[in-house]
Amino acid sequence: MSDSLTSSDQAAHSDLPALPALPEDGVQRVLCVVAHPDDMEYGTSAAVRAWTQAGVEVTYLLLTRGEAGMAEAPEVVGPLRAREQRRACDLVGVRDLLYLDHPDGMLEAGLPLRRDIARVMRRVRPHLVLTANFDLEAYGSYNQADHRAAGLSAVDAARDAANPWVFRELLEQEGLEPWSARAMLIAGHPDPTHAKQVDADQVQAAVESLKAHEAYLEHVTGHPAPEEFIPEILRHGGEAAGTAHAVTLRVVDLGGLSGSEE
Repeated sequence: MSDSLTSSDQAAHSDLPALPALPEDGVQRVLCVVAHPDDMEYGTSAAVRAWTQAGVEVTYLLLTRGEAGMAEAPEVVGPLRAREQRRACDLVGVRDLLYLDHPDGMLEAGLPLRRDIARVMRRVRPHLVLTANFDLEAYGSYNQADHRAAGLSAVDAARDAANPWVFRELLEQEGLEPWSARAMLIAGHPDPTHAKQVDADQVQAAVESLKAHEAYLEHVTGHPAPEEFIPEILRHGGEAAGTAHAVTLRVVDLGGLSGSEE
């Protein structure tokens, strides 16, 4: 996700009110849905480390293995990037790393992908679902096609997972009861609504999690060192939130932010 070097635009405007803290009372499970290995590591993994340290179960759902993202053949790159992602997860306390194995570079926001994501949502039963910015224009350019497909499909699948009449086979054949997440969180959004405060150790964990993608970072020409920009992104987030460091998020209430624990 080398095109995701960004910070919150609103952070430069000190006259704006501070972003409120993310509502998290009773949150026990978070599901992160992204397209590729490394997509969580451009700052968002600091929030993940804060969650796991607080005892929240965080699951990563990667829709591809990023096998088309380097010069080497996909059969070489896929396992390599999966190993790097496993190391990145270990650094922020994520044990549950899942893949859907849809084709990298050709991700389609259609019914098959929605069904696959909804299936995982019903299994994991997350209180919060996190994805990355899926706007057409993002990170200073056109957003990569897989990022757009992943985010849009995650949003749609959250509704699908809650609807017993969509993908009925998930219940009737697989015994997966419908599940309603409380909220959708969008990381990297230019118009965030909330912030997740993180501390210096969690900032460093985010830096180290991106550095775990060593082979991929070497492949990207001119990619800055993680320690050069990740702390800056999180400092800008902190300015927007009135804290030292924060991950900023656009939060869409799915009807359960004040709901009871399940």
